[in-house]
Amino acid sequence: MKEALPRLLLCAPSSGSGKTTVTCALLQALIRRGLQPVACKSGPDYIDPMFHTQVIGARSRNLDLFFLGEEGARALLRRNGRTGDLAVIEGAMGYYDGIGMGEAASAYRLAMATQTPAVLVVDVRGKALSAAATVAGIITLRRPSGVAGVILNRVSPMLYPRLKDCIERETGVKVYGFLPQKPECAIESRHLGLVTAGEVADLRAKLDKLAELAEAGLDLDGLLELARSAPPLEVPEGENLPVIPDCPRIAVARDEAFCFYYADGLALLEGLGAELVPFSPVKDKNLPDKIGGLYLGGGYPELYAKALSENSSMREAVFQAVQGGMPTVAECGGFLYLQKTLTDPVGTAWPMAGVFAGEGKNTGRLSRFGYVTLTARKSGLLGPAGSAFPAHEFHYWDVEAPGADFWAEKPQDGVTNTKPRQWDCAYHTPTLYAGFPHFHFCAIPQAAERFVRAAAAWRRNHP
Repeated sequence: MKEALPRLLLCAPSSGSGKTTVTCALLQALIRRGLQPVACKSGPDYIDPMFHTQVIGARSRNLDLFFLGEEGARALLRRNGRTGDLAVIEGAMGYYDGIGMGEAASAYRLAMATQTPAVLVVDVRGKALSAAATVAGIITLRRPSGVAGVILNRVSPMLYPRLKDCIERETGVKVYGFLPQKPECAIESRHLGLVTAGEVADLRAKLDKLAELAEAGLDLDGLLELARSAPPLEVPEGENLPVIPDCPRIAVARDEAFCFYYADGLALLEGLGAELVPFSPVKDKNLPDKIGGLYLGGGYPELYAKALSENSSMREAVFQAVQGGMPTVAECGGFLYLQKTLTDPVGTAWPMAGVFAGEGKNTGRLSRFGYVTLTARKSGLLGPAGSAFPAHEFHYWDVEAPGADFWAEKPQDGVTNTKPRQWDCAYHTPTLYAGFPHFHFCAIPQAAERFVRAAAAWRRNHP
């Protein structure tokens, strides 16, 4: 099945080139024109979609080839893209950067899989002819490269016309405008990348200023024409999901400490019949009423360890729910919350829910970073023994006993001849998944269905 869907992918030669800034500026400028763009993010990143959400006022979506495969990514792009006028996809890392030294799961592969015109965002500070060399290198490394245009970032209005002429003359790639260097529009970062959108001071003012810069410096008409030139998107026929009876209520931790969720994964749980009920482990005194399941996602609990600890009634409620067999998924930050203690950034250890006897501590470095394939050693909430799940780890805080009910293996890049790294991880029982690896439920719909069914069964047995 093919469907028309105007779309663009904004990419860059490397991280730090300003993709998120340019993406947000473009989204805001399109909205000012009266258009309704839909935002997507290549890869597993949680934080960039939060900025997209702040701009467009709707949930941004992740398109991750490792999680979803090419057909799955096209299906989610179609499902979400058809709700707006065009889709704007932000790439991850450098354009060709995928697994290891290869291109698998890269923004480039996503552009190829979805036949989306790519626009290269180039930071040209300190560059002249070398800016053209950067573009030339990107478009010649792979044929076709998929790169159909360039946006220059952090360039003065005075220099821009000359750089534009230089790049178009040397490479034959059209330049669609520029954004100048504006430190007052900068967005801060921390150990997991950018700070979350809710933490940025005067975010709305910054976004409005970025939109003004985009309207003045970007060729919006040209970018819209390029988006509309994308060929019809080829997608598989949709699958019919079972609807679990009884509409089980699943409590989802949603606040400043727990905010890392994939929107399409949550939508899948709802499509299976679950009612998702948000709650705050920081502020609420108890879990929502009449729930049958608990979902503790990732985030920054270490930054709110004192507040989480001082909310003793919630800690006790979560402890009793998990110990009482309520079906629970606790990923990364949620796993840390279930420990005995959690150390904040200054080294103070605060009591947590106490389901596990571990101590969450800052290691000062990324621990077990990147994509993994998990194989269940024992049957449990998400699937039988031997089940394999694509997952991702990204955390600085760790515990001495991260679990051993799954076998994790890093994917091979197909380029380097090295033995894949492997390790034990996570806890898996008939009612609990708890560990640092996090999932995209759309990649494992059978696990999502098991979770919802378990929540419904638990509620029936605990009226």
